[in-house]
Amino acid sequence: MSTLSDRVSYIKGLAEGMKLDTETNEGKIIEKMLELLSDMAAEMDEMQNSLDELDEYVDSIDHDLSDMEDLIYGEEDECGCGCCGDDDDEECECGHHHCHCGCEDDDDDEDDSIVEYVCPHCGEEMTFEVDSFDFDEDYLCPSCHNPLFPETPDEE
Repeated sequence: MSTLSDRVSYIKGLAEGMKLDTETNEGKIIEKMLELLSDMAAEMDEMQNSLDELDEYVDSIDHDLSDMEDLIYGEEDECGCGCCGDDDDEECECGHHHCHCGCEDDDDDEDDSIVEYVCPHCGEEMTFEVDSFDFDEDYLCPSCHNPLFPETPDEE
């Protein structure tokens, strides 16, 4: 029982102890007001119980969603670099997280943007930068000067 219901019960007890005359207009009004207070306190108790249940349900959904995100996206470090722990990632004055592990300065990312290719005619090895590769250009081998990517009948 809530303290609000307890307080309404106390006031009802006081009114009964005072032996209010419920035959007078004032007594009738006080009696109806006490009934109203009692109903309001009961309704507030129901609303609080519903709110508590809803809060528990939302917490449960939030926990389940967090588990699903971990399954789908995997657990990553805050900065997303994949090579540091949470202790290397700090929030700065702007409110954003920045990696302070030094991995941003590494040149390892450059290796991912280079592709090695072997000429199908002479076997000459060459490299291409993925970012600057133009699929519409006809590339020729620097050694044999034949097209590196000859068109096949399927592409016509």
